[in-house]
Amino acid sequence: MSLEVGSIVVSDGLACFKAVEKAGCHPIPFVSEGGRKGVEHPSFKWVNTMPGNVKNAITGTFHSVSLKHVPRYLAEFEYRFNRRYRLDDMIERLAYVGLRTPPIPYRFLRMAEIGG
Repeated sequence: MSLEVGSIVVSDGLACFKAVEKAGCHPIPFVSEGGRKGVEHPSFKWVNTMPGNVKNAITGTFHSVSLKHVPRYLAEFEYRFNRRYRLDDMIERLAYVGLRTPPIPYRFLRMAEIGG
């Protein structure tokens, strides 16, 4: 993920979001109640929905999931998600990109692996 300097970032107030401020952005912490009430707060509906959608899409598509290939699974999910309203040209676009992408040496493929 990348953020443009000066972006406003709404978060749940977790301490790790201090890095957002160091990156030149403006964090706005939104601290809700803990437990079930906090999870069900309308402000975080999509924040809580997306991880479940990603998990279901990946485990519903692949027979086994390897930690080694997580970046590739996420990239594939991102591709489909970003084109979810343009299903009519998804296959055509995938073929277009596939035919114009040069071969990638194995050593470059390994760079996408965790710890590779």
